[in-house]
Amino acid sequence: MPAKEEILRPQLFKFGLNLKTVLWGGEKIAAFKGVSLDTTNVGESWEISGLKGHESVVVGGEYDGLTLRKLIRRFKGQLVGGRVYRKYRNEFPLLVKFIDAHKDLSVQVHPDDDLARRRHKCSGKAEMWYIIDAEDGASLLAGMSHTITPKEYLEHMEHGTLLNVLTRHYTHEGDIFFLPAGRIHSIGAGNLLLEVQQASDITYRVYDFDRIDTNGKPRELHTEMALDAIDYTVSRDCLRHYPDRPGNIKLINSIFFDVDRIMVEGIYHLSMPHDAFLCLMCVDGHATINCGNGMLYDITQGESLLAPACVLSLDFKGNATIITATV
Repeated sequence: MPAKEEILRPQLFKFGLNLKTVLWGGEKIAAFKGVSLDTTNVGESWEISGLKGHESVVVGGEYDGLTLRKLIRRFKGQLVGGRVYRKYRNEFPLLVKFIDAHKDLSVQVHPDDDLARRRHKCSGKAEMWYIIDAEDGASLLAGMSHTITPKEYLEHMEHGTLLNVLTRHYTHEGDIFFLPAGRIHSIGAGNLLLEVQQASDITYRVYDFDRIDTNGKPRELHTEMALDAIDYTVSRDCLRHYPDRPGNIKLINSIFFDVDRIMVEGIYHLSMPHDAFLCLMCVDGHATINCGNGMLYDITQGESLLAPACVLSLDFKGNATIITATV
């Protein structure tokens, strides 16, 4: 006789700090999250991750200390949603990060699902950025300024002129960038942003501003591997002008993920997505959340929560800007 399935009661999950130190990182993430750190050059805070070796770990509550992967194995569709579990099984389909670019990140590109599965036996990597803060003059690179050929790409690589054919965007708080796999890109210095992406850590680095690593050597480039991954055409997906009003605004609607912005001014009621989880990342302010279990959960700037699929709705109270993501 099969064992009786354990029931996951409605609740919100908070995870412990998961910080990455990199040569281009800065000091903004600690201040943004309101934490004190001994570490410097923190470039990334992995907020919600199921990637092996980088898994989010529950903090507080009855499941304190469990990884996100163990939660999925234990509760399956109750946690991520039946339709999501049928497609992704025990893999959490998204990776959510805060990124602080104190220096320019390398120019890079990610393979799509087909290429990533053939080469790396994993999913590809589409991503989106929400600019939380941008210093004066901050910018980023995203996509080609004009269509080129793979042969021309190799010629630009040989002559060190690749930046001449990339599109530079000067950034402002609230800007949205969608980067499907294949779109060449680089986050420029002075940007603090939220990144939502497919759960993949495959990156092809094509240019690194001639920097050297901690061992005094140039970082590895993936010129040839990127050749089949790059989209050489012009396509701009920058969203700057969208309604600035309380409530829920759709930012990204794609086959990879859906991303919304919720502005809470007082109270706000949100129905959960159909048969799916919801990631909640607070980029400004503070609110309490009632998920129907008689408890109130706090979320403040720099914090993230995961609402499992067994939650039916969320009631917010406070003043906050929250970005949500699901599949």
